[in-house]
Amino acid sequence: MTDEPNLLGEYLRARRELVTPEQVGIPVLGTRRVPGLRREEVAMLAGISAEYYLRLEQGRDRRPSAQVLTSIARVLQLDDDSYLLSLAEDRPKRARRRARRETVPPSTARLVAALPFPAFVEGRCLDVLAANALAAALSPRLTVGGNRLRDVFLDPAEQALFPDWERAAASLVAGFRQSVGSDIDDPRFIELVGELSLASPHFRQLWARHDVAERLGATLSFNHPQVGELRLDREKLAVSGTDGIMLVVYHPEPGTGSAEKLALLASATISVDVPLA
Repeated sequence: MTDEPNLLGEYLRARRELVTPEQVGIPVLGTRRVPGLRREEVAMLAGISAEYYLRLEQGRDRRPSAQVLTSIARVLQLDDDSYLLSLAEDRPKRARRRARRETVPPSTARLVAALPFPAFVEGRCLDVLAANALAAALSPRLTVGGNRLRDVFLDPAEQALFPDWERAAASLVAGFRQSVGSDIDDPRFIELVGELSLASPHFRQLWARHDVAERLGATLSFNHPQVGELRLDREKLAVSGTDGIMLVVYHPEPGTGSAEKLALLASATISVDVPLA
């Protein structure tokens, strides 16, 4: 038995517990002692033996075929099986790593400073690596040295910005897991997950679900303490030549009330004489 973390087994178990028998057409008779599906039910629906599936969850077989994993992904109702497939890839064991420094390319830093919208750069662990003044005006936590996960889970002022805070938090966790992938020996990852697991029960609950999602654009609503409700489109763009660094930009639909409010917020970052209504 290897002493490597059983990422595949942990993921399969977590996702299995989130699928109800009714979702896969299994009638429920009597009292069930486990949440979600039983191991033998997943195996039956995936067309593999219960013993083999047990070996996968226990980590006694860590290199199943793509065909087997695709069948299991279908049973577990995964929208995208790429993360599951990545957990079974053969990787050489690596020595304990040092924390690596994430560096924002100078051209990207200049672009962030020049953009007329709130913009910042986030690293693989959602650390804020660069930000412009309008980003800080949108949220004072959007400054270099901040971390989006830590702020959203531990800072009440940041939580108050989001009308649907729980959905925003769940989206961040899923994007964080996808960003890090199986690279869990990253010291920054270990530090951050450990800190949040101790400090936030809600983070622990979401982390245990093993949800995974791409770090994509979306439309978000904010309850800004000075200008009120804002509805902004968020773009997340990969920075070329880096390992997982993203440029994040918030921008309003032209001609809307949100565009007017953001312009007011922008003017206030330039002149203290402009009052916020």
